[in-house]
Amino acid sequence: MGVEFPLRVLIIGNGGREHTIAWKLSQSPLVESIIAVPGNGGTATCPKVTNNTSVSAEDFPALLELARKNNVNYVVPGPEAPLVAGAVDFFENAGIKSFGPSKKAAQMEGSKTFSKDFMKKHDIPTAAYENFSDYDKARQYLDRVQHDVVIKANGLAAGKGVIIPTSKEEAHKALKDIMQDKEFGSAGDEVVIEEFLTGDELSVLTFSDGYTIKSLPPAQDHKRIGEGDTGLNTGGMGCYAPTNIATPDLVAQIDREIIQPTIDGMRKDQMPFVGMLFTGLMITSTGPKVLEYNVRFGDPETQTVLPLLSQDTDLAKIMVACSEHYLDSVLIKVEPNYSATVVVAAGGYPESYAKGDEMTVQTPPEGINIFHAGTKLADGKLLTAGGRVIAASATAPQSLRAAVDKAYEGVKLIQFNKMYHRRDIAHRAFKPTSETKEALTYAQAGVSIDAGNQLVERIRAAVRSTRRAGADAEIGGFGGEVDLSKAGFSADAPIVVGAIDGVGTKLMIAQATGDHSTVGVDLVAMNVNDLVVQGAEPVMFLDYFGCSRLDAAAAATFVEGVAAGCRDAGCALVGGETAEMPGMYRGDEYDAAGAAVGVMRPADRLPRLAAMAPGDVLLGLASSGVHSNGFSLVRRILARERLDYAAVPAPWDPPSSSRSVGAALLTPTRIYVRSLLAALPRLKGLAHVTGGGLTENVPRALPPHLAADLDAAAWPLPPVFAWLRRAGNVEPAEMARTFNNGVGMVAVVAREDADAAAEQLRAAGETVYVIGQLVPRAEGAPGCVLRNLESWN
Repeated sequence: MGVEFPLRVLIIGNGGREHTIAWKLSQSPLVESIIAVPGNGGTATCPKVTNNTSVSAEDFPALLELARKNNVNYVVPGPEAPLVAGAVDFFENAGIKSFGPSKKAAQMEGSKTFSKDFMKKHDIPTAAYENFSDYDKARQYLDRVQHDVVIKANGLAAGKGVIIPTSKEEAHKALKDIMQDKEFGSAGDEVVIEEFLTGDELSVLTFSDGYTIKSLPPAQDHKRIGEGDTGLNTGGMGCYAPTNIATPDLVAQIDREIIQPTIDGMRKDQMPFVGMLFTGLMITSTGPKVLEYNVRFGDPETQTVLPLLSQDTDLAKIMVACSEHYLDSVLIKVEPNYSATVVVAAGGYPESYAKGDEMTVQTPPEGINIFHAGTKLADGKLLTAGGRVIAASATAPQSLRAAVDKAYEGVKLIQFNKMYHRRDIAHRAFKPTSETKEALTYAQAGVSIDAGNQLVERIRAAVRSTRRAGADAEIGGFGGEVDLSKAGFSADAPIVVGAIDGVGTKLMIAQATGDHSTVGVDLVAMNVNDLVVQGAEPVMFLDYFGCSRLDAAAAATFVEGVAAGCRDAGCALVGGETAEMPGMYRGDEYDAAGAAVGVMRPADRLPRLAAMAPGDVLLGLASSGVHSNGFSLVRRILARERLDYAAVPAPWDPPSSSRSVGAALLTPTRIYVRSLLAALPRLKGLAHVTGGGLTENVPRALPPHLAADLDAAAWPLPPVFAWLRRAGNVEPAEMARTFNNGVGMVAVVAREDADAAAEQLRAAGETVYVIGQLVPRAEGAPGCVLRNLESWN
């Protein structure tokens, strides 16, 4: 039998989580009344809510009798204990629907061993681990391992059964405390010892009906009692959301690789998860990994993220949709605001602390909420009744700093003896200097230059096995060539050169903005520039456009851009392929690739490695912008800065500019073909600065005994790159390895030809800088050295 409205709700619990749930449910027109057992001083004054302390929150039969007496038709168990004990099964067997998982599904929190084994079975990324019920074997394992560890009591320990020792001695003490001295009672009969992961922690709260998932903005908790994340672990001293590390790409990855596989795996294991899944994550250098699952709303995460729901988002409707398995039909709207929570604890917490102290709480202004936890009303007085007593939460549209400041204003409304709170909530988000701000890298954005280089080396032999007359089948250059005169054609036949490339994730900006007019030019540029660096003249081009649902207008605009690029490069667009593949991509997403073919005479072949010598001059040809590489890092920086593509002006443009962020970034890659072909007789080599930046690309045009000595101060760093470096706190060396930094092409010329070559290129419309010279290269030394990188700061 389905749930009938209006709802008469029984909430089990007395913490800040339960007060927040009651606060949000009370706003629903679908909710008639709420009973909180036992509730707290906050729920006691919440609209539609009545506290009831006549029965124990652990006495299910007494709770059922209370529910029937008050015609309750929906139960919300708040803490983990009743869920793990089977509250949902009990009430549903009695004919009353509940929000939460079954007893079987609640094992995901009830047993650390169970959840770790589940993750291993379903290939969900998590830390390496071992389970132990034998103290001596666990102790021997600690002695054996070389990595840092986390020790977890297997059962429920009120959020405190996780110990992070900083030494072997601390690890052994923690193990003894848990397993022998029973610090957490029977919860410590078995332990999980797992690898200590480093990175940033995230908490994700996800509604699920057993099939569909809908996650709320990731939040970051503060577990330690002391400022700077020092001291003992607690149930949580504060929280904020959204976090600057939770980019849209990362959130999608977490849903795709962790949360949806978790829900699917539980259903396949015949324990479908219904309710709120809390996933604790560590964002490591190799991607997100699960630290733990909880099977209920987190605390204080709930106090932080529920206020982000819009006024017209009905929590009661969402909960019932989960229980009735139609979550996919319910809209959950999150306001684009920031939220912060500061927990106020009793003095001495998390060790011994006083209870029963009288306290006062003033009425908060709009935008600030006071959520009670360890409080109670007695004889009309509000008293402390727990370790984490109360919390001030606030939202703000302007910035996280504004939300945090408002939350601390809320703390000033609270008064009781020896109250304690941390003064640095959200400190990890406020990293304004290079010493404290997380330095982003291309690898963190999901792109590994090293992995690409390793792939080239791994497949080199396979590629080499395809050699034939006229083609040596060597990879690692900018393009491949076939000498037709050596392949059986006429003696004066030219050398054919081919290049193939794509546009990369710059396409995602085109798709997000709906402007497809320039990325076709990028596609041509990436290919023909790779031809001209070998001395070849592009003669023809072919494109590939792949999608799941063909948008004829977008595809036509894209191809028109390809044609424009071909005209600029002087080559013919002779054909292409449009592949419509339902299910391959999401929505209107598409991918594109292209291949260019050019011809050259042997006398024009570049690079002329034998002619290169120390002292040869390196000329840099200015780029038109970011070109088509490094956009995974660009997008991550924009997401962290919460900068929309539609924002005007772009932050690197003058204030008077009307150009948006998206339009600026979609500036097409410069095509250097015509100017360089005219200058070929003066050139010894060319390097197209693409993926890998200056550091990786310039050596590709040089012999192994020579290196490029570049002066980073010899050309102006364009404003877009200066902004990316500052906003992303990207180290200059990482900038040099990721972006073109204002130099899209590097030419090698003899010192005596440098002035004439530069003048010829300038006359052809290029902006040219003298950026360095060739120097002898010792064995094992880098092929490109950049001096004065600090000038980019």
